[in-house]
Amino acid sequence: MKTILLFQNFGLWEILIIALVILLLFGGKKIPELMKGLGKGVKNFKEGLSEAEKDLQDIKKDLDKPSGDEEK
Repeated sequence: MKTILLFQNFGLWEILIIALVILLLFGGKKIPELMKGLGKGVKNFKEGLSEAEKDLQDIKKDLDKPSGDEEK
């Protein structure tokens, strides 16, 4: 929660200075590659979350389903 409050204190000039520093460190040609890699990472993370959620739902269905072996 404190990190969210930290970012609220940034103004336009601070964000521009940070962007300029990033541009100077990585160069104009490298930034699109970094953003592409970041986008792929976020996409893979979302896919992993959806798969985990699907697996949890399948497990829940299996646990809620009565089994016929208990009566024998």
